[in-house]
Amino acid sequence: MAASTELTAAGIPVPGRLWDRAFGYWLASYRRVWRGSVFEGFVQPLFFLAALGFGLGALVDARQGGVDGVSYVQFIAPGILAAQAMQTAFGEATYPVLGSIKWQRQYHAMLAAPLQISDIVLGHLVFVLLRVTITTVAFLAVSWLLGTIPSPWAVLALPVAVLCGMAYATPIFAFAARQDDANGFALLFRFGFMPMFLFSGTFFPVDQLPGWLQPLTWLTPLWHGVELCRALSMGTPTLGATTLHVGYLLAWMVGGYFLAVRSLRRRLVV
Repeated sequence: MAASTELTAAGIPVPGRLWDRAFGYWLASYRRVWRGSVFEGFVQPLFFLAALGFGLGALVDARQGGVDGVSYVQFIAPGILAAQAMQTAFGEATYPVLGSIKWQRQYHAMLAAPLQISDIVLGHLVFVLLRVTITTVAFLAVSWLLGTIPSPWAVLALPVAVLCGMAYATPIFAFAARQDDANGFALLFRFGFMPMFLFSGTFFPVDQLPGWLQPLTWLTPLWHGVELCRALSMGTPTLGATTLHVGYLLAWMVGGYFLAVRSLRRRLVV
């Protein structure tokens, strides 16, 4: 089907009617390999929580009395919740996208089915949404059982963390669709993922950073996800801050979707 049928008069990509077929493919594939994703998506974040929260955290609590009035493990748990959503999105929106274009060429087969470009993108992103939700639910449940989430408001941190993950998934999808090899992913991981993971407030308040660096952290979706997840887990959300954080994350997710459709169309059709 011609790519032009996917655009409104304003040039905005719209979802096709067969995106569930693309989602069904990714879901069927995941049923065969889900065991291999357990460590990266669930066990690894728990290792961070145990080592830093209960290990290093005991030292921080003993010497500093915690962080911002709570124990260190309670401080970092919501941060890791948002960060693991970002990590899952990064893994699902990089190599699988490039592989579907260049190596296994699943996207080419879907176009021949025929599905539209918007079907392919939306179906894959809905699967990424599912993956992010699964890891987030599991981590939040275990964190609650361990006593690291003190407030019932934390249940709302689930959709916030998922939204944070999708704010990364859509633009990373667009980036991956333009790559010819995996070298770009290594650069993105070293100079994008890792700095945000370390300096977006996950493990310490950003006001401990140099003044010139703090505004840079405010631009990252992860900082907004961490701040809102932390406020919810502590039971201290405010309407103004919640609106700001959610709006910023939604802007990244929606804008990234448009870029993803455009990038994949240029790669496969135009």
